Amino acid sequence: MEWRDEGIILGTRKHGETSAILEVMTRAHGRHLGLVRGGRSRKLQPVLQAGNRVELLWRARLDEHLGIFQAEPLELNAARLFDSAVAVYGLQTLAAHLRLLPERDPHDRLFETLLLLLDHLDDPVAAAELVVRFELLVLDELGFGLDLTECAATGVRDDLAYVSPKSGRAVSRAAGAPWRDKMLALPEFLHRGAAIRAAPADIEDAFRLTGFFFMRHVYEPRGLAEPEARSGFLGALRKALADKSPFNGETAA
Repeated sequence: MEWRDEGIILGTRKHGETSAILEVMTRAHGRHLGLVRGGRSRKLQPVLQAGNRVELLWRARLDEHLGIFQAEPLELNAARLFDSAVAVYGLQTLAAHLRLLPERDPHDRLFETLLLLLDHLDDPVAAAELVVRFELLVLDELGFGLDLTECAATGVRDDLAYVSPKSGRAVSRAAGAPWRDKMLALPEFLHRGAAIRAAPADIEDAFRLTGFFFMRHVYEPRGLAEPEARSGFLGALRKALADKSPFNGETAA
């Protein structure tokens, strides 16, 4: 068995004296693991860093085997991203989300979004907007996608202000007014076609929204806790944006 693909490194772990187990998100083969012989060498260590984009050759006798990776660098992002706490925690958060999906299942949209994120993870506002959209996409890929296109009660597409915690569907400001205290806020920057930058308070609402549905549909049914990296990411965002407009409230649920 053999294939070639492009991948983004999610992480590594030691294996034996000199080798490493490499975890990557690939374009055509999903999240995939493989052994890199000599992966702890001086030559390969700079290449096998989270966030780097690599060209991969995978070989194994049988498809279900771990297999052997050969990795060649395409884009070394790690050095730039490691200077930013937002980027470091962001990478860890993205990897944690991808591990919720079955290994080796291709997810083209997630791969393309991850590629885009790598260019912006060290920009706090851009990173926040893109990571929360990545979370919405992961929920969709898991079968728990939110419908933010029209009001669940009236069918209108304008002035959508809330999301029903029961249905995961958008609700207009007028229709949701009587139950606004029980609704989740829908930030304007998440509206389809919106071309506005997110304010810090809107970012907080957005991560509270996605965090609520991750907890309900993914973490609690699987007996999991929210990844520590996600709390670290939100904390790093608050700190990075504090000089302009500080977040209000505690870590998103």
